[in-house]
Amino acid sequence: MSLLTLVRHGQASFFADDYDRLTPLGEQQSRMLGEYWLRQGVSFDAVYAGPRARQQRSAELAGEAYRKGGVSWPEAVVLPDLDEFDLHGVFHQIVPELGRQNPEFAALLADYRQTTGERNRLRAFQRVFEPLLVYWQLLPGGRAGLESWLEFRDRVERALRRFVETGGSGRRIALFTSGGFIGTAVRWALAAPDRAALEMAWRLRNASLSEFVFTQNRVSLDSFNTVPHLPDEALWTHR
Repeated sequence: MSLLTLVRHGQASFFADDYDRLTPLGEQQSRMLGEYWLRQGVSFDAVYAGPRARQQRSAELAGEAYRKGGVSWPEAVVLPDLDEFDLHGVFHQIVPELGRQNPEFAALLADYRQTTGERNRLRAFQRVFEPLLVYWQLLPGGRAGLESWLEFRDRVERALRRFVETGGSGRRIALFTSGGFIGTAVRWALAAPDRAALEMAWRLRNASLSEFVFTQNRVSLDSFNTVPHLPDEALWTHR
């Protein structure tokens, strides 16, 4: 059997103008992951990262521990299919539509826009985020220039089949990606309803590990959302 390890990127700059960069804590989380793997004697046959800076930087920092220790670390291959869904597009195209249709959502959105303080803003954002993604997931058709849920789900499955269908034995592969991709990968492995992809994604910690064992054309979830490299809960983040 082979092992496919999906890594969520370290904490990104959520409320900054440029979300797509790691915070200092996000960089620490990723470095600690590499140091943990090195101590455990973990090696990978291949490493892949999504196209976003936060995904590629997480892979780079994890690999630093190996390079410093003089241990081989595969050069990360950028794979566009590992990208997150288009959150920017969902917010700009779907939020106004849902706000016009659903007064309760409009009230949640107004509350989020008026909320101050990082912790309170994160809570208010999640109250908006959950019904928004459920609505996006259930849309019967796409929107111009916006990847639909079905298109995103198909992309995730296509990326996973790229590895599973090649089979092999004893291979270890790491994929540095994002929460929506990982939640959807878990849904696929469990043959669960689409809604499960969102529920899984909302629980994922930054820099967490979700592992799948596979043989050719067969894949099983082995672990989900673990952070053995972050023993202090103060290092755990979800955004």
